[in-house]
Amino acid sequence: NFPEKIVLYVKANEFINQYIDSVRNNNQNDFIHFYQMIDVLMIDDIQFLAGKEKTQDIFFHVFNHLHQNNKQIILTSDKPPVELKGMEPRLLSRFKWGLAADLQVPDLETRIAILKKKLHKDGIEMPNEVVEYLAFSITTNIREMEGALISILAQATLNKKAITLELAKQMIDKFVKSTTREISIDYIQKVVCDYFSMPLDLINSKTRKREIVQARQLAMFFSKKHTKSSLATIGLHCGNKDHATVLHACRTVNNLLETDKQFRVYVEDIDKKLKL
Repeated sequence: NFPEKIVLYVKANEFINQYIDSVRNNNQNDFIHFYQMIDVLMIDDIQFLAGKEKTQDIFFHVFNHLHQNNKQIILTSDKPPVELKGMEPRLLSRFKWGLAADLQVPDLETRIAILKKKLHKDGIEMPNEVVEYLAFSITTNIREMEGALISILAQATLNKKAITLELAKQMIDKFVKSTTREISIDYIQKVVCDYFSMPLDLINSKTRKREIVQARQLAMFFSKKHTKSSLATIGLHCGNKDHATVLHACRTVNNLLETDKQFRVYVEDIDKKLKL
């Protein structure tokens, strides 16, 4: 819409390295002038400027110039401004001038979409079950998830192996072996729905059909068992129910475990799948 505007995205580490090069080559003025010409400046991982006093000083002047000329500045960080350490107070105060938005961890569908988009862009085909397993297993770090994807592709190419769920499990275990793999509510819902061969959106619908209600109750039961989420959070994810409904679901499942042999088989099978 605005082809005349100069938009720049740069990682904080790149900004630091560019500044160091400008000092080495004695052209700091050119470096500053370049950044002062930008209309929209986006700097990723601004927390890496911590402790870099000279770089912070330069960025302070760039920030001021752009702000005074009504330019746009977008910064990302792994923590809010009030928690940034090693930053000059004058910079922190300016960071607080703008809108601070908390970007949450992408949900399951978004993680799957990110992986599929990357595969499509690279012209690579991969079984859906592998893509889904990867999205289920690595939930908090998109870079780590993409790194695992690259490792799976490299392993399959170098060893001339087919990309299978077993290969994915072997590779992903190397990424998450140092930490306990967290089972998410999204993952539990998907496993339950797959087990009963029903669409994922049905479990969160308002239908009172017995099989749907039972699947929803099982998802709540396993979410309470396998996650640290509160009853209110579980209910919110399972059809926007309240905590009392979640408690009732857990009691119902426990009662059926004692009285219904077939239902006990369902629970045992799903529990095994969740622990794969």
